[in-house]
Amino acid sequence: MGCFGNAIWFLCGGFWQGLCWGAAGVLWCITIIGIPVGMQCFKIAGLSFFPFGKEVRYGGGVGSFLLNLIWLLVSGIPLAIVAAVNGLLFCATIIGIPFGLQCFKLAKLALMPFGAEVE
Repeated sequence: MGCFGNAIWFLCGGFWQGLCWGAAGVLWCITIIGIPVGMQCFKIAGLSFFPFGKEVRYGGGVGSFLLNLIWLLVSGIPLAIVAAVNGLLFCATIIGIPFGLQCFKLAKLALMPFGAEVE
């Protein structure tokens, strides 16, 4: 399902979600302080383009927690809402359920991107 799922995903919504993450990364990289946040956005944009076959592990410490709080207030909520709405739309059909689950994975990642590792 990995290669075939990624191809269908890219055409049916992954392209737009990846562009949203890329745009967030560019906006964060405008300031020097936001460059680490922007780099994380670019990593997640790559996952948004092709999520099948990849897993996300969550971890981190106090620094990740503080960055996640700032992220949540500034950029996380809109990206999570977009991913969750896409997930609900995909899950409306039986065929779309695997794609909806990938959207929910990205929505959770949009709420807590720091301290997360993509494998």
